Amino acid sequence: MEDIESTQNETEELKASVNAVEFIYSIAPKDLDQCLFADSLVTVSDSGRELGDFSVSVTKASYNEELCYLLHANSHGTIDDIPCGTSIIAYISRNLEILEENHHEFVKLEKQTVDRKVRIVKQDDQLVVNRIISEKEGVKTQTHTFPLSSLKGFVSEASNLMILRILARQKTVPENMTFQSFDADTVLSKSVYRALGCKKQMIGEELVDIFGIERTVSSAKDSSGTWHCYFLPDGHLASRVQLGSPAIMKLLHLPFLLDGGLMTLSLLEKDQIPVFEKKPLIWEEDMELYSKFLDRKEELKADYSSYVRQHPELKALLADFLQFLLLRKPQDVFSFAHDFFAPFASQSPPGKSHKDSQNFP
Repeated sequence: MEDIESTQNETEELKASVNAVEFIYSIAPKDLDQCLFADSLVTVSDSGRELGDFSVSVTKASYNEELCYLLHANSHGTIDDIPCGTSIIAYISRNLEILEENHHEFVKLEKQTVDRKVRIVKQDDQLVVNRIISEKEGVKTQTHTFPLSSLKGFVSEASNLMILRILARQKTVPENMTFQSFDADTVLSKSVYRALGCKKQMIGEELVDIFGIERTVSSAKDSSGTWHCYFLPDGHLASRVQLGSPAIMKLLHLPFLLDGGLMTLSLLEKDQIPVFEKKPLIWEEDMELYSKFLDRKEELKADYSSYVRQHPELKALLADFLQFLLLRKPQDVFSFAHDFFAPFASQSPPGKSHKDSQNFP
């Protein structure tokens, strides 16, 4: 295992543009609250074959008692018959600062799995980035720290998804819209946005207007990555593609409720409501359900880890308990645990004993 520690206190001139910084400051709470919905797209090949799925959801949350937003995005499927996936779980402040972001990517090759995990955490006046790469050669760990004073106008992958929704609802992208971002190697780079204009797209049986936004992230080592995203008027994602990729993500059906009354459930004819045949469910063999299971597993792990970090006394308390338990080696572990933790139960009714707690009504 290789462990690299580096500190970037003075970054090269990669400042965000004035327009980008002003745009961040102009975002109102109502703009963010209008981003609270879920997108679900299907990944298809050039020939139209389904390859996987892509989803993004934003909800209100709390992080260290601070009101914020929880973003969960995931993409799973096969590209050129190679299983791959990406998952992002992030807590974003009300001014689009990253409080914590966990980014997980994997590619399952024939003889090995390449796994990359990036964890970004805001700590005091700096951003700490931990990167773990697992390959055939072994595991490489990197840690970088960035002073927040050098990250004015920084946009992560998670906050980018929210910015795109806000820009799509406004149907405009300011000129010279350049932010700071991380490239695929977690190197500070430039992220440039520009409008692609409006066009029409067939979604289901409806021809609807969509607005496009291009995002290009420069890279110090590899070529730049460019994404084209098109949105419905209310900010729902209609399509997403990385230039050069053989796959495209598409929205197959209009959401039931859109701004402007494009489509509502009441407008559907009864004979248009699909009827699905009941089939036995084997969730382990269902790619979509299994990927959701893995995403939920990662989401719970991140949530539990966050709670443990917020309560460092928990580790100390459990360590003391295990130490006493192993020293005493009691026959009745349950009674021993009751006696050990009894002093902490300050709100227990007086006179209630351990034996009483075993007598259920």
